[in-house]
Amino acid sequence: MSKPFKGKSLWKELWEYVKMILFVVIVVLIVDNFLLINAVIPSESMEETIMTGDRIFGNRLAYLFEEPERFDIVIFKYPDDESQRFIKRVIGLPGETVEIREGKVYIDGSETPLDDSFTPETPVGDYGPYTVPEGCYFMLGDNRNNSKDSRMWDNPYVKKEKILGKAVLRYFPGIEVLK
Repeated sequence: MSKPFKGKSLWKELWEYVKMILFVVIVVLIVDNFLLINAVIPSESMEETIMTGDRIFGNRLAYLFEEPERFDIVIFKYPDDESQRFIKRVIGLPGETVEIREGKVYIDGSETPLDDSFTPETPVGDYGPYTVPEGCYFMLGDNRNNSKDSRMWDNPYVKKEKILGKAVLRYFPGIEVLK
């Protein structure tokens, strides 16, 4: 009578671990590339809404069937260097004219400025007018006095196909749904 070969069961158990690890890696890659975008906030440009060092999730499918709306917070490829990701708030929509007078944002010559109650301090400066091309968006940071945004870029508009996702959830340091 021969003894059972323990090496065979060890390899079988190792193979089960390898399959499990491969499955997890594939699921993570699918989620990261097609469903969610994970981002760390590198600067103060969106403070007080999102703080430097916060970690957020963006929904990559948010604009599959819908268009970005004014005030959405989006993650996108920086128009002047697409290797970088930026996060800002959508302010100007396709076809609109955006003008900033004394720090207040006006759309299409309106006499009433947009509500910018989410900005931590009174914005300053005059910029524009900017006429947003079709299929593009004009972005501003919430911390307008400390934000490198559409006002400062060589290419001031973000094409819809360069928007990677809509910021939906801050998960570190605390959990908060973003609006």
